[in-house]
Amino acid sequence: MVVQSEPALDQFIRTCKPSTQFFTGIPTIDLTHPDANSLLVKACEEFGFFKVINHGIPLQMVNELEEQALSFFQLPQVVKEKAGNPRPFGYGNKRIGQNGDVGWVEYLLLSASPDFIHQICLSLFPDNPHVFSSAINNYISKVKKMGEQVLEMMAEGLGIEDERVFSRLIKDEKSDSCFRLNHYPPCPELELEMSGRNLVGFGEHTDPQIISVLRSNNTAGFQISLSDGTWVSVPPDHNSFFINVGDSLQVMTNGRFKSVKHRVFADHTKSRISMIFFGGPPLCEKIAPLPCILQGGGECLYEEFTWWEYKQAAYKTRLSDNRLGHFAKTNTNIVQH
Repeated sequence: MVVQSEPALDQFIRTCKPSTQFFTGIPTIDLTHPDANSLLVKACEEFGFFKVINHGIPLQMVNELEEQALSFFQLPQVVKEKAGNPRPFGYGNKRIGQNGDVGWVEYLLLSASPDFIHQICLSLFPDNPHVFSSAINNYISKVKKMGEQVLEMMAEGLGIEDERVFSRLIKDEKSDSCFRLNHYPPCPELELEMSGRNLVGFGEHTDPQIISVLRSNNTAGFQISLSDGTWVSVPPDHNSFFINVGDSLQVMTNGRFKSVKHRVFADHTKSRISMIFFGGPPLCEKIAPLPCILQGGGECLYEEFTWWEYKQAAYKTRLSDNRLGHFAKTNTNIVQH
C-alpha cells in the first residue's frame, strides 16, 4: 500500500482525535464460570460486546493462521488480486463495499465454506493451496463451535426453553457465515501530516449478522461506542476473543441485546492483523423478535424480514448508516450504539 496524495488522504482522516486511554470496563466472561450465562446476557444488554477467556481454542493454531495471514498480505499486489472474485468475496484494498467507504485497510473476505476457501487458496497458491486453506478452515471450525456455545449460553441466560434458538442458525448447513482477514499496515510517513488526527482503518459500523468473533494481534486501534455515544478504545489482547452482538441478534431479542457500533484506527508504527468470523443465518431465514421474548409484554420493535432481504438493503447503505431503521416498526425509535 502506498502513501496517498493530499486530496486522497482526506478520505482516510478523522478530524476528531479519539481518546488514547484504554477503557477498563469491557466485560470479560470466563466461559467456565458458573454464572457465565447471566454475565453474557448482562454484557449483551449493556455493551453488545465482551471478551471471552477460557475459550478452549489452542493459541498455537491461532498464531499459525496469523502468520499465514501476514505472509499473504506481504505477497506482491498482483498475486493478492488473483483472489478478487467473485464479489463481494475475495481480496480488497482500501475500498470497503460499493458505496464510497474507504479505509487504510486491505482484506481477504471469504465464505466460510471449506470448498470455497480451498478454491480461493488454489487461485493464490496453485502449487500448494493446502497450507493456507487448512489454517483457515481449522480456525473457522474452532471459533464457529465456540460461537455456537456462546449463543446457547445466551439463550439459557435469557431463560429460553430451546437453547439452540440462536445457534441453530449458524449450525445450519446453509448458514451464510463468512470469514474476514483484515490487515492495517503501519503508515509512519503520514504522521507529520496527521497533525494529531487519526487514520481511519475501518469506519464506524455495526455487523449485520448474529454474532462476530474477533481476534487481533497485540496492536491497538479497535474502538466501540457506548450507549451514550462515547467512543472508547479497547485494550488489545491476542490471547482472548472479542464477541460483537450483530444486528440480527438485536432484532431477535427485540432490542434487548445491542448491536455494537465499532471502528478501527490504523497505527502509525505497527501492523494490525484481525481475524473475524461472522455467524450468519441461512439466506431464506426469517428474522424477527422471538415470540418467547415478546411474551413478557412490550411493543414489538421490528418488522419481519429474511436475511437475504436484509443483506440486499445493507449493500445499498454506507458503513455508518443505521440499517435496522429500515425495518423498525412505525413510531418506534431504534438506536444503535
